[in-house]
Amino acid sequence: MVILRAGLCPGLTAEMIQLLKANGIVTGKGASQALYEFFSVPFGDGCLSTQALVAVRRVLLAQFSAFPVNGADLYEELKSSTAILSTGSRSLDRLLDSGLYTGEVTELTGAPGSGKTQVCLSIAVSTSHDLKQNVLYVDSTGGFTASRLLQLAQTRTGDEEEQVEALQRIQVARVFDVYKMLDVLQELRCSVSQQVGSLGPVKVLVVDSVSAVICPLLGGRQAEGLALMMQLARELKTLARELSMAVVVTNHVTRDGSSGHLKPALGRSWSFVPSTRVLLESREGTWGKASTCRIASLTKSSRQPTGIEVELDIGSCGVLEESPAASGEGC
Repeated sequence: MVILRAGLCPGLTAEMIQLLKANGIVTGKGASQALYEFFSVPFGDGCLSTQALVAVRRVLLAQFSAFPVNGADLYEELKSSTAILSTGSRSLDRLLDSGLYTGEVTELTGAPGSGKTQVCLSIAVSTSHDLKQNVLYVDSTGGFTASRLLQLAQTRTGDEEEQVEALQRIQVARVFDVYKMLDVLQELRCSVSQQVGSLGPVKVLVVDSVSAVICPLLGGRQAEGLALMMQLARELKTLARELSMAVVVTNHVTRDGSSGHLKPALGRSWSFVPSTRVLLESREGTWGKASTCRIASLTKSSRQPTGIEVELDIGSCGVLEESPAASGEGC
C-alpha cells in the first residue's frame, strides 16, 4: 500500500487528496478500488472524475508496482552494478563477506549503547575518506554530531585539507518523522535522475534509525503505520537497486516474549526488507580496561552462515578497530 500525499506523483494535488480522504480513500489501493467501482467522488459543487482517477492510478502503478524481469537480465544487471565497499573494519568486513554490497539494504540492530551510531559514523568516514565516495547520512535520533565526525576524520589523516574534503563528501539530513524522511529519499532519487545537486552521486545511504520514525505510528493507526513502513521500505530498496548504492539502516531491538532473546523491532513485515542483518551487543571485555567489547553477530545473510560472531573495538573516538580477541578469543 502507498499512503497518498500531495506531490507523490504528477496529478496528485492537495485538492484531490482532500476529495479522496473525504470518502475514506487514503491509499493507492483504495484509489484502485474506487476506479473499479466506477464512481465519482463528490466534493461540494464539484467532483473527482473517473478520468482523473484513471490518470493518477496509471502513474502510481508505474512508480510503485513490481514488473517481471527474467533471471538472465537480473544476473547481468547484478554483475555490472554491484560493488563491495569496506566498512573501515576488517572484522566487520569479514562478517559481511568483504563489506557492504551496493544494491542491498544492510541493517544494524541493537539496544541503546550497543554502538549502532558509532558504526554508522565510521562507515560514513571510511567511505568518504578512504574510498572518496559521497555519503548521505539521515539522522532521525539526534545522535549525529559533527565533532565526532571530525574526530573520526582526524584518525584517518592529519592533513586538514584531506579532513575537510572527507567531511564535504558527507551530507547530513536531520528528520524526525516518516513523512520528512520519505521527502528526503524522494529528493535524492529526483536529484540523481535529473543530475542536479552539489553532492554528486551518492554511494552509501545511512539511515539512523528507521524504527525511530516508524514505531510511533504502529499503535492506534496501525493500518496507516504499516503502509508508511512499507512505503519507506520500498523507497530504500529502490534507491539501493536503481542508483547502485549501499543502504545501511539501524533498528532497535525488543525481547521475544517466549524465549527472551533479542529480536529486531518492526516485526515480520520489515524482516524481509534488509538483505543482511547484524546484531550489535555490548559485553565486558577482557583484553583492555579502557576498551568496550562489542560483539557483531550475523543474523541474516544470503552469502554467509548466520550465527557468525566477530568482536569490534569501539574506542573513545568511536573508531572501529580490530580487537586482540577478534581472531578467536571470547570476551
